[in-house]
Amino acid sequence: MFGHISNKINTRDTSNTSRRPRIGLRMAPMIDMIFLLLIFFLVAANYRPKEDYLPLQLATAAAGTQTLVKPEPLTFQILATDTGCRVQIGTSGTVDIASLNPEQGLAALIEKTSQCLFEQKRYVSDPIEITCEAGVKWDFVARIYNALYGMGLTDITFQMTEPPNDEGPG
Repeated sequence: MFGHISNKINTRDTSNTSRRPRIGLRMAPMIDMIFLLLIFFLVAANYRPKEDYLPLQLATAAAGTQTLVKPEPLTFQILATDTGCRVQIGTSGTVDIASLNPEQGLAALIEKTSQCLFEQKRYVSDPIEITCEAGVKWDFVARIYNALYGMGLTDITFQMTEPPNDEGPG
């Protein structure tokens, strides 16, 4: 009697498992996808250099016989005028830049600057120093800077001075 019941239980168990699908994770496709994602992220990664690093080249010393001296900067003094501004290029000349047609004045500035660089045997890597009068409009300063930078002059600095204090002490 007990044997007959155990046979039915056993037959039921085998028939239920054969009808029911086995649920499980297939690992081979999952591992393939992980490796594909890993390769994708390695290839697509944007490696940036360190941000605190500034590339520079140090001059090599040739047995102490030669010393590098930075040349004196070519000065540009910008003065305000009624019609725009006037640019004094070192001691070699002046250029007027009008408010109505600044392109013509900037072209003359480029020409005079090139002539001054040639006459003084300067290079585009030589320093440039710009000094502005207090009444000069920022538009002129920006245009003059852009014209000089467009010529290849990259070592451009602005001389910063405090305006004179009109009030007396105390």
